[in-house]
This record gives sequence, structure tokens and C-alpha cells, in this order.
Amino acid sequence: MDERFVSRSAEETRTIARQFAATLKPGEVVALCGQLGAGKTEFMRGVAEFFGCDDQLSSPTFPIFNIYQGSVQGEPVMIHHFDLYRIGSLRELEALGFDEYLESAYLSFVEWSDRFMEYERVYSASVELEHAGEASRRITIKRKQ
Repeated sequence: MDERFVSRSAEETRTIARQFAATLKPGEVVALCGQLGAGKTEFMRGVAEFFGCDDQLSSPTFPIFNIYQGSVQGEPVMIHHFDLYRIGSLRELEALGFDEYLESAYLSFVEWSDRFMEYERVYSASVELEHAGEASRRITIKRKQ
């Protein structure tokens, strides 16, 4: 069943993300989709806040890949955050070792995942963010059954 939210501020988007992060299990890979400026980075900030690594977060548009060190229930976790916006081909993505990075993280988040539908099978959930007015966003969370 899809979960649908309307966020009216960056803080609401981060709150929804923290609640979502609390439901994730080790090894999950999450697709983040949405237009430029739709709130993907704000959503990631909320996830990073939940795991206590928000001071490390930057928008990954220039770096293609970031690793964040966080914790859950006192245990250290590693979160991988990808931005595929500037990746030009499947060959380039595979040359980065994308598969290996996905397998080696506590959790992985992939922005612009819809650019490479060949990897759709690896996502345990997807989060789609879309503009719903000047400051509002529609957020749809889908989980694989």
C-alpha cells in the first residue's frame, strides 16, 4: 500500500523522512525520485537526522556518492547516498562499482534512480517527491511487497 503525504515546509519533509527512516531494515535500498528542487535533499536531511549523521550531509549533485557514518540504537551504521543525475550511461554506473556499494551499506539511498530502470529490482522502497505549490510537496512512499 502506498503512503501519501503533503508537506508544507522543509521541516515537515524532514519529519516524514525521519518517520520513514525508523521503519527501514538493514540492507534496504531506497529510490528517491523527483524533479530538481522537489525536496530530495531535504528528505535525505531528515533520514540523516534520524541516524545522527545530519552534520555530514551535503547535496550530492556534484559528488556522485557520499558515505555517512551514523548509528541506530547505539550501533554504528554506514549509509550510502548516490546521485545518478550526472551519470551518462549504464556502463559508467557499473564502472563505479554501484552494485558493490549497494551491498556493503547498512542502507542505501539513490537519487535520480529512475534514470537507470535496469536497477529497479534492487529497490525495496521508492520515495517520490513532487511540487504541489510554492512551498508544498506531495510525497509518495511505495514499498515492494
